[in-house]
Amino acid sequence: MNDLDKVYAESVAKDYMPKETNKVRQLKKLDERAKLPAFISAMTLGIIGTLIFGTGMCFGLGVFGTGVIFMVIGVLLGIVGAAICITNYPLYKKLLKKGKEKYAFEILELAKEITGEA
Repeated sequence: MNDLDKVYAESVAKDYMPKETNKVRQLKKLDERAKLPAFISAMTLGIIGTLIFGTGMCFGLGVFGTGVIFMVIGVLLGIVGAAICITNYPLYKKLLKKGKEKYAFEILELAKEITGEA
């Protein structure tokens, strides 16, 4: 058995060993868990609001139809889409604050352990 075979055997064995989770990785996962729901909801709501706003612009500019009724529908859809986009950021901040409050104790304790203050 040559050295290359030994290295290969060690790398394969590493894949089957239980993985250690170090504290920095745990801290990153907790931080992500605190921030991810707010990010996902903000992106989803932002995309929906933008699509509604764009649809309203298409109606208003006569891309989907011509006439006063289509223009009124377009203006109303544009206002609804803009309102959704405007409320998106305050909602994101609120959800982010809620997520940080939920995981604050665990994150702070783990950070203290990492920095050696505990």
